[in-house]
Amino acid sequence: MKVLVVILVILALVLLLGFVLSARIIKQYEEGVLFRLGRVLGPRAPGFRLIIPFVDVMHRVSLRIITMPIQSQGIITNDNVSVDVSAVAYFKVVDAVKSVVAIENVYTAIDQIAQTTLRKVVGQHTLDQTLSETDKINLDIRKILDVTTVEWGVQVTLVELKDIQLPDSMKRAMARQAEAEREKRAKIINAEGESLAAAALGDASDIMMAHPLALQLRNLQSLVEIGVDKNTTVVFPAPLMTTIAELGSFLARESAAAAPAVNAAAASVTPVPVASATRITK
Repeated sequence: MKVLVVILVILALVLLLGFVLSARIIKQYEEGVLFRLGRVLGPRAPGFRLIIPFVDVMHRVSLRIITMPIQSQGIITNDNVSVDVSAVAYFKVVDAVKSVVAIENVYTAIDQIAQTTLRKVVGQHTLDQTLSETDKINLDIRKILDVTTVEWGVQVTLVELKDIQLPDSMKRAMARQAEAEREKRAKIINAEGESLAAAALGDASDIMMAHPLALQLRNLQSLVEIGVDKNTTVVFPAPLMTTIAELGSFLARESAAAAPAVNAAAASVTPVPVASATRITK
């Protein structure tokens, strides 16, 4: 009786151990690849799965998008400028069987092919193109990776240049170039403003010549604007030649008006006789 109990216990332990060894749980974001005696039986969907211990082997493959940073690469551009470029790649497994059977380590392979492709594509562009046409470079890298990785059951969804490091001498040269470009634009804008201002002043002078009172109204407006600040002394410029002519006319009128009065005053004055003095000598 005891022997039977021991046999049943051993049998239960063996069954429990067999169940533990044969039970597999595949998560929702995974897909299983089942091998039996070295042959692929096909993919297995997520959920609870049983395999034959020591006969079957189950490989779990993640189907989620994987973010892989591409380390900085020292690259010489098409115009012989050395730059350090780093990027980031996003990919996912679309065929679990190919990703296990076609290549030994798909993640290492993606990393290496991404580095070499980045160096190849950036090396075909000049420095200005590398800095300004990043979208085109990203698309070119992605296309090359898609062609290569389709046989591995992997799809590259996105490639982005993350950082571009320039030599210090190149940074200084670009800064000088940008400063000179800004100064050129500033001078051009200033010259255009002077041209427009001169044209506007010419039109304004023509209008004032046609309407002389417009200049006086403008002078009065300027005085009103100056008086807002409560100034005690106001120096207001006037046209020099016009002022001199008006002053001369005013003096001439005053002289003409004062001449008759002076003549009348001179005629009314009576001469006073002067008595002779006699000198007495003792």
